[in-house]
Amino acid sequence: MSEDAKIKRISGRAVSVRGNDIDTDRIIPARYLKEITFARMGEYPFFDERFDAEGKPKPHPFNDPRYQGASILFVNKNFGCGSSREHAPQALFRFGVHAIVGESFAAIFAGNCVMMGLPAVTVSSAAIDELMQSVENQPSTVYTLDLQEKKLWYGERQIALDLPETYRNALVTGSWDSTAMLRANLDKVKSTAAKLPYMSGFTE
Repeated sequence: MSEDAKIKRISGRAVSVRGNDIDTDRIIPARYLKEITFARMGEYPFFDERFDAEGKPKPHPFNDPRYQGASILFVNKNFGCGSSREHAPQALFRFGVHAIVGESFAAIFAGNCVMMGLPAVTVSSAAIDELMQSVENQPSTVYTLDLQEKKLWYGERQIALDLPETYRNALVTGSWDSTAMLRANLDKVKSTAAKLPYMSGFTE
């Protein structure tokens, strides 16, 4: 497996979006699901909360210049609930979010995140309160997530994080990247394909 696919440690500044039960329709409105690629998804996260009907910016953490360039997102409980649209993590990732730290996540949303190499890790309620306060008080703070050690650091503070072991293993070994796995095992793929009747031609 390519070393580039392995996600063991992520560092960066953060941004908080407060509120429980933030669903995928809020993360990316349904009208943007009709696009046939994910190429422009980074333009749409929280669109209806960030812009009014005339397209003018509204107060929102994603619009706040203090958090521009942040790559870690702090959230509360049951983030990503609602529909199973994979456009939601795609929109966040393409906006620049490379890790999400929250109290809890909707199961399908968390799974979709892992399938694209976007860690969604959990911490305690007290810890997320602390993290949100820290970034709102000091937006320049740098946070580091270590998926191997299951720890989050900032300054002198160290916080335990968690995620399902299957997800953690997929991220740190790079096996989340199914395309990379296929390329790494191309000879086996070709050998298996050659044995399939619908790949080599049917016989009467």
